[in-house]
Amino acid sequence: MRCRHWRRVPLDLAQEARQKAPAGCVDRAVQCQLFTHEGAEHYGLLAELDTYGTALWLRWRGTYVDLLVLRDCPVAGPRPGGEGCCLFVDHPKQHTWEDTSEEALCIS
Repeated sequence: MRCRHWRRVPLDLAQEARQKAPAGCVDRAVQCQLFTHEGAEHYGLLAELDTYGTALWLRWRGTYVDLLVLRDCPVAGPRPGGEGCCLFVDHPKQHTWEDTSEEALCIS
């Protein structure tokens, strides 16, 4: 099950993210895309950036918030033609394809 924490994107970071996002727009609030976890650090996807497999993420812990460009997780599911993981390289816990619930589906 996906983490239930949400975070509003601060105005200055939203403006910076809009400049980096190919579509020129980002959500005003994001949900942590990690599975339910114990840690206080959360990651919300803001935008896929390019064909090189990177994305723009909002990271927050308490009141600390920043933007990160992270490479996509390269791990694909075990089935033939298995779907790829929708998180970033070295993410904690399991890959998104390891949970078949609706909440674990990619946001694209």
